[in-house]
Amino acid sequence: MKTFKFIFILSLGFLVGCPEPAANSANVMPREDASSYKLSAEKPVGGGGGGETKNQTVADQTTTQISEQNAPIDRKIIRNADLQLETDAPDEAQQKITAIAEGKGGFVVESTQSSSPQSTTRDTVLMTIRVPAEKFNETLDEVRKTGSRVIVETVKGTDVTEEFIDIEARLKAKKTLEAQFMEIMKRANSVEAALDVQKELSEVRAEIEKIEGRKRFLENQASLSTIKVKLQTPAAFSANSEGFFSRLKASMGAGFDVAVNFVLGFVAVLIAVVPFLILVVLPIFLVLRYFWKRLRRRSSAREIAKEEVKEEVREE
Repeated sequence: MKTFKFIFILSLGFLVGCPEPAANSANVMPREDASSYKLSAEKPVGGGGGGETKNQTVADQTTTQISEQNAPIDRKIIRNADLQLETDAPDEAQQKITAIAEGKGGFVVESTQSSSPQSTTRDTVLMTIRVPAEKFNETLDEVRKTGSRVIVETVKGTDVTEEFIDIEARLKAKKTLEAQFMEIMKRANSVEAALDVQKELSEVRAEIEKIEGRKRFLENQASLSTIKVKLQTPAAFSANSEGFFSRLKASMGAGFDVAVNFVLGFVAVLIAVVPFLILVVLPIFLVLRYFWKRLRRRSSAREIAKEEVKEEVREE
């Protein structure tokens, strides 16, 4: 019995004094080491900073794309104006307008001088100038001041932004297609295939030149505004103004023109109908007349024969 108790106490002491199994020590991480691992995952050091740089780059690209989408569109607007001014000296006003256009960085496209029927001097000037679009309003104000009175003023603006954007998109697509054809041309294995690709490439290049031409035209029209000016003296305006007698004269002239046109039309119809009458209607009429006479002769002969028969019957 004493031996059994000694063995039991010895075994219990051995179990209490043994260390923990190696497997448990491998699965359980000390608190200090776990904290340090968590910190290293949140803030990578040395080579671990590449992920943060990549994420930052993607975020910057996304921000840039959003900024480009929200950026204001550079609108393309074609602005034109027509002015009709009254002035005592059209020549002097013409020189002033030329100086205004050149001072704004523009130029004179066309200039024409003429005289009215009632005047022996040149009292009418027609001008066309082009100035930068950003100086359109101030140029228009200065041109107005060259005349003593503004008779007619018309300002027009055409927004071609949508067309311009569409042209740029089409141009980009055509150039991409051109590059693809160039690559196919390099890999062509036969002369026939190369010629087919060259044909398609020529058509694409022709379309590109057409689109680029339209783009240059819109850019030119949007960057430079056009102003047309007509300068006249008061006497020229009075001569061109319509009164009662001028309207009466115009109405009589219009009526005379209608009458002459009617007579000429009637004569033209007659000239066109005469050959038809001679070549078609007249032969048909003669043929019908011939058969009509023959029928009348036959009917007359029958009536005469009937009368003779009746007379013979009466005599008997």
